[in-house]
Amino acid sequence: MLDRELMLGWVAGLAKARRDVGPVEHPWGLRVETPRQRERARHVLLDPREELVRAAAEAAQRVPYTWIKAFVDPRAASAWVGEGWEIGGPEIMMTAPLHPAEVRVPAGYELGTDVVDGVVHVRVRTGAGEYAADGWTAVVGGVAVVDRVATDEGHRRRGLGSLVMRVLGNAALEQGAVTAVLGATVEGRALYESLGWSAHGNLTGLVYKG
Repeated sequence: MLDRELMLGWVAGLAKARRDVGPVEHPWGLRVETPRQRERARHVLLDPREELVRAAAEAAQRVPYTWIKAFVDPRAASAWVGEGWEIGGPEIMMTAPLHPAEVRVPAGYELGTDVVDGVVHVRVRTGAGEYAADGWTAVVGGVAVVDRVATDEGHRRRGLGSLVMRVLGNAALEQGAVTAVLGATVEGRALYESLGWSAHGNLTGLVYKG
């Protein structure tokens, strides 16, 4: 699992990247308000003890699509939180030291970067303006959180995901970051490992469905 400082940076940076509200500290962990259809709030536990998982579940107050994120065994956590909760897909927490990277845009594509309130959004489009890939990053306290890196299915295996990651890393370096962190899907892990990222364990997700 990640150390406390990196987890704090991930929680705060993810909230910044997604323009959520928080995090706010509670006795059981951190709460972020995430007013989206399938994520109303995110409870992140820095300490995965049973009593804290139970307290985080109780704090959800049966609001649908409240999530709990913790480095716990999903089967044990499912028993601790009680009825109405379902196990979501795990996030593989990964980190990498940041270094300047060479950027080469493949023929037929154009690269664009926007920075709004310190949040960097990198986009790759075709010459005709068609979406191909994008990703986001936000820096908090020297930690760059990489978020929502995606490549359109019709443009995969052309190095666009790697391109987005390199541009995001360079942008984070310019903002003073020294380390990057992200929560990867199982499918995305191979891309990040090919770029020098290291895995630090699975962050279990539990969602209240009622």
